[in-house]
Amino acid sequence: MNFRRIFLVKCLLLLFPSAKCAVTKWIYMPVNDSVHLSVAAAGSIHQAMWMRDKKLLQIKDMITKYYVNKDQCRCKIFLNGTLQIEQLVKNDSGKYTVLVYGQDGKLKTEEDTMLIVQEPVPQPNLSVDCVNGSVLVTCEGKQKTKDHMFIIEVMQDKIKKIRRNTTKVEFYTHYSGMFRCVVKNQVSEKTAEKKIKCSGQLDLYLILIIAGGAVFFVVFMILLIYCIRKKRAERLEEDDERMMQIRQVDTEMMVQELPQLPSNPSLKQPCMQQRPLPQPQTQQQAVPPQPRPRTQQRTPNRPREGP
Repeated sequence: MNFRRIFLVKCLLLLFPSAKCAVTKWIYMPVNDSVHLSVAAAGSIHQAMWMRDKKLLQIKDMITKYYVNKDQCRCKIFLNGTLQIEQLVKNDSGKYTVLVYGQDGKLKTEEDTMLIVQEPVPQPNLSVDCVNGSVLVTCEGKQKTKDHMFIIEVMQDKIKKIRRNTTKVEFYTHYSGMFRCVVKNQVSEKTAEKKIKCSGQLDLYLILIIAGGAVFFVVFMILLIYCIRKKRAERLEEDDERMMQIRQVDTEMMVQELPQLPSNPSLKQPCMQQRPLPQPQTQQQAVPPQPRPRTQQRTPNRPREGP
């Protein structure tokens, strides 16, 4: 925004207060309501005249003058130049122009105001139906006249449809849940809601979550199997190394336990003499004495006596 230009315009207005300046404002009002169209000119109003395609009324020196039928106009003007219109109808829509004059009769300012009178929107009719696994959403507002148009918004957690200058919105979707239909214009707004869950319908996010979980599980199992096999291979290698070390130690111990043969043959004799000899007597003493044969115990035979 260029502040220098704004400052320059303000200075020109102060230097030339009688300069003509047209300003357009937009005002939206509902039917059967009242509206006040104000004047933005600064200072007191000596003379103000309101027109809509033709002169309507004016105020000059605090005296009001009507150029149209007062009852048909349903309007009046205040001392500050504000125009009031009561019981608005759609035919009151249009551009209203006010001319402000100073006491010298020169035009001080000219302002345009665009008035739009609208009918309040109707209560929307929202229907949500399941059709072959999809959801048919229809939001409709019943129009009072042919030119009765409004804005329709259909919203759900994952979608939003907006149509302007229409009376009906219809579309298919794969999402279920709570649907909200808003019918509005510049002066009113009404809402309808409906929740639906189609049987056999899977949410797209749920499908993606399930697919992602399955992929994650497969990758996790592959990594787990790889780690188990790697650990097992490392353990087998460690066992093989341990067995080789044990065998090597056993071999070394066996070599150390074997007797070494003497290199001098003269030492064989003492070694042989030192060996303990068998002692058969000791073994015989351990055996109990054998009984003598009966032949030795018999007495000698006596000679037979003669008859």
